[in-house]
Amino acid sequence: MRLSDVLSRPPAHEFKQVEGFLGGINLAVGKQRKIQVGKIALNYCCMKCNDMRTFCSGEEIYCIGVNKHLISIDSVLTCFCGASVQIWYLVDCYDDISGLAPEIRILKRSEKLSTDVMLDKARYDELSELIEKAQRAHRDGLGAGSMVYLRKIFEQITIQTANAKGISCTYNNGKKKTFKDLLKEVDKQCSIIPKEFSANGYKLFGELSEIVHGEYNEDLALLKYESLHRLTIGILDNVKNKHELITAIGSLGWNNGGEE
Repeated sequence: MRLSDVLSRPPAHEFKQVEGFLGGINLAVGKQRKIQVGKIALNYCCMKCNDMRTFCSGEEIYCIGVNKHLISIDSVLTCFCGASVQIWYLVDCYDDISGLAPEIRILKRSEKLSTDVMLDKARYDELSELIEKAQRAHRDGLGAGSMVYLRKIFEQITIQTANAKGISCTYNNGKKKTFKDLLKEVDKQCSIIPKEFSANGYKLFGELSEIVHGEYNEDLALLKYESLHRLTIGILDNVKNKHELITAIGSLGWNNGGEE
């Protein structure tokens, strides 16, 4: 495995062994060196191409020495159309990073996107912006902040579905329904929670709320983010797929009892 293989994946807590890239020579603090570790490749939504594209670095990238275990890496990734992303990494090594087969991990990754690039394709309409904000918060090490956006996404897709199906968000006395009651009613009629965790739909909301209200520390929030993000996106995909299937069925006339 080369360093570029690790840099092309999401940051992880586990160390991965890679081919040596500093030639056994320590990189002094603040000193820069050009290294050849293969191309970094990450997927972004290119607004010029109006699609998800793989953005790649050049064959050579630059790193700066921090100490015996850490280096900083700067690079620019580009789409074939010319859209670009500036990206920065802080890479940690279990032992000496100048070794012949260092075990490394990404401590931090940060991107500066141009106006032509988004983290995720706008396939969830107005919720896409919240997804992007959650991703940014997570990548900047803001665990509770990322959970705020995930919880808001969960709330909004539930309310949107309720409104689309004519389900009232208030009780008969005019008081706003608790999210637990609203989710139960919406899911009963529309099955917005994927079947894989349909019994734990509100548990997801509870977990997000506990983190937001300070029941977990930042490190644990960051550790749980990927799983909680995946479940939240699963709900969005479930709702979107149902809508697309209903639209397709309608276009075939099947919801009218078959061919006309």
